[in-house]
Amino acid sequence: MTKQDLVNSAAQAAGVTKKAAGEVLESVLGLITKSLKSGKNVTITGFGTFRVSHRAARTGVNPRNPSEKIKIPAMKLPAFKAGKSLKDAVR
Repeated sequence: MTKQDLVNSAAQAAGVTKKAAGEVLESVLGLITKSLKSGKNVTITGFGTFRVSHRAARTGVNPRNPSEKIKIPAMKLPAFKAGKSLKDAVR
């Protein structure tokens, strides 16, 4: 399902225009992104939790030249943990 499919389905289910559903989806995604950027977790009860995961710096291997070592810097990554209701629904 693409973002546009999600907007179309939400608009039909809620009985609103596609434009309104698209604006709501954009604002929700923007708020989640903003919260994650500030280091806060976002929990949607019954769905799951978005959080920031930290990956430590490490040494890797250059795929083009396996004998060459490269340094991979530490970084932050977005992560999602599905809630119980979502897990049960998928099973």
